[in-house]
Amino acid sequence: MITQAFIHRMPRFIPALEGADLTVKDWRTAHGDLHWANVTKEPLELIDWEGWGGAPAGYDAAVLLAYSLPAPATASKVRDVFGSLLRTETGRLAQLVICAEIIQASERDDIHARLRPYSEGLVTELLAPQ
Repeated sequence: MITQAFIHRMPRFIPALEGADLTVKDWRTAHGDLHWANVTKEPLELIDWEGWGGAPAGYDAAVLLAYSLPAPATASKVRDVFGSLLRTETGRLAQLVICAEIIQASERDDIHARLRPYSEGLVTELLAPQ
């Protein structure tokens, strides 16, 4: 699962985070791998629970969003449904965490390599002055 130690190493993958306070202030229990391949349709079930544990609040929603980015209508729906969580300080950090994970894994497999440009775009969006 996600650890504070990994989160403190995120500037290796997202250099713009260097010097930022990356301390998670709200930890929650999470599935840990909530992407579309781990959601069944009928009956609706979440599968593949071996990575569950603690994560920043909003992490599961952030993972679902990150894996939805190539499909803008789906990403928009995820943002609508989980927006109140994703817009919190910890939810924004959770989005940066999954982006760092995708960037880190992009050298190892095609799925994450395909998601990397979308994740980098999300990082730019999240770090833009508000």
